Amino acid sequence: MDLAEIWRVMRRRWYVLLPGLLLTAALTTAVHLLIPVEYQSQTTVTLLNSSKATEAFDGNPFLSTQASLTGMADGLARNLNSDGAKADLKALGVTGRHEVKIADNAQGPFMWLTVTGTDPAAVLTSGELLAAYADKRLGEFQTQQSVAPEAMIRMATIVPPQKPEAQTKTRIQYIVMVGALGLVLSLVATFYVEARRRTPRGKERPAPDGAPAAVPAAVTPAAVPAAATPVTTDETIALRTVGSGGAGSP
Repeated sequence: MDLAEIWRVMRRRWYVLLPGLLLTAALTTAVHLLIPVEYQSQTTVTLLNSSKATEAFDGNPFLSTQASLTGMADGLARNLNSDGAKADLKALGVTGRHEVKIADNAQGPFMWLTVTGTDPAAVLTSGELLAAYADKRLGEFQTQQSVAPEAMIRMATIVPPQKPEAQTKTRIQYIVMVGALGLVLSLVATFYVEARRRTPRGKERPAPDGAPAAVPAAVTPAAVPAAATPVTTDETIALRTVGSGGAGSP
């Protein structure tokens, strides 16, 4: 079946295709309205060595990096993603979802603090609250271990909470999926109706396995053409006897 034939079928069975397309448009519109746009804000922080550990570098913490700082960043991220931290952040007024992890391709103890929600203003505020809470938790860890203040690891903000950006990827994926599914089902219904209309109505279906075959109706004499009936004709044959040795007389 070429494109021209497909187009002719679609035009001929428009009464099947059109309702399907209208229903698909309604569903995609519903998905567009029901799935809200999400916004995301990200903060980048880093862990710095203690002031005591940077004395050999004239107090510059960026010249003193240790592998232990990356380990501490990983532990802090895991704690901030825990259920207890989520409850604390919710009590502080953080809305939406948050995620804390070591920054991708980081060459040091850099962390990403990400907040996602449907209200841009609330997302930005939540990002600031999350950064403050992370700094607080870092101090609490070290206080619990009786670390002297001058030996404590510090946190510095590299990139403050960014302006929330719309995240439309998931929403577009759902819209495309619903639209494609509706289009495919509409076309399938259209060609199904076309196939049913093209099937001869008087065509006998094969008998199922084990069922007796249909017996043809008995042929009645009336159904036999008259030309096929043999005709019997009585004929009288006159025999002329010829006498032996002489002419015969009638």
